[in-house]
Amino acid sequence: MSEKEYNIHDFDVALICEYFSGMDRQGPGSREATIKALGFIDNIDVKSKIVDLGCGTGAQTIVLAENTPCSITAIDIYPGFIAKLNENVRKLNLQSRVKGIIGSMDKLEFENNELDLIWSEGAIYNIGFEKGLKYWNKFLKKGGYVAVTEASWFRDEQPEEIYDFWSEAYPEIDTIPNKIAQMQNAGYIVVASFILPEVCWNENFFKPAVKLQEEFLNKYKGNKSAEEFIKYEKYHAYLYDKYKDYYGYVFYIGKKI
Repeated sequence: MSEKEYNIHDFDVALICEYFSGMDRQGPGSREATIKALGFIDNIDVKSKIVDLGCGTGAQTIVLAENTPCSITAIDIYPGFIAKLNENVRKLNLQSRVKGIIGSMDKLEFENNELDLIWSEGAIYNIGFEKGLKYWNKFLKKGGYVAVTEASWFRDEQPEEIYDFWSEAYPEIDTIPNKIAQMQNAGYIVVASFILPEVCWNENFFKPAVKLQEEFLNKYKGNKSAEEFIKYEKYHAYLYDKYKDYYGYVFYIGKKI
């Protein structure tokens, strides 16, 4: 099988969830990047409300809790992720301020103008960048913030191989100026944007996956779907190493007008 014959949407959701629940991070990122983005956000105090959407197992949720004094609600659609997050929250004695709940980022149950900050690292693609920003806007107070990471092109033109990969995986990938324009059109002043460094991909995402992939293949030996999924993940790492000058994750921080 050629890797190009598959994209991430072809694989069983339960299989993907089990795989990524074994990782500290479900996508590229770092403690340092989260703290840097948080540094652009004003007026977070003990009464503020933060929501982390598509939180996964909550690596960034914990960082937010350790660097803010307020309550945080972390939401993800996969029960296994939320169970692991809440377990880590209890271990760190943060349960009085941090709560993980099962839910969908496109069906939020907050009041209009209730939230001070909406956070989402590597997850807004599930609803779509512009669609998500527009939908979430109503839940933020005026002057509230949104902070997300999003796959973005660094150049206007890309080699065919990487263009085809992302066109199948996430057709809404776009250039940084176009993403900034989308954020503005969704009702935000763009406060900052910055590219996540390579360490967020290699050291914190791809390298930790190597041992996990071996264990996963041993567990599902002979399972064609599992084998193809791991092949896809390895191909993803190969492509990033080859084309990292053309794309990556970008943090976008916006303030509701």
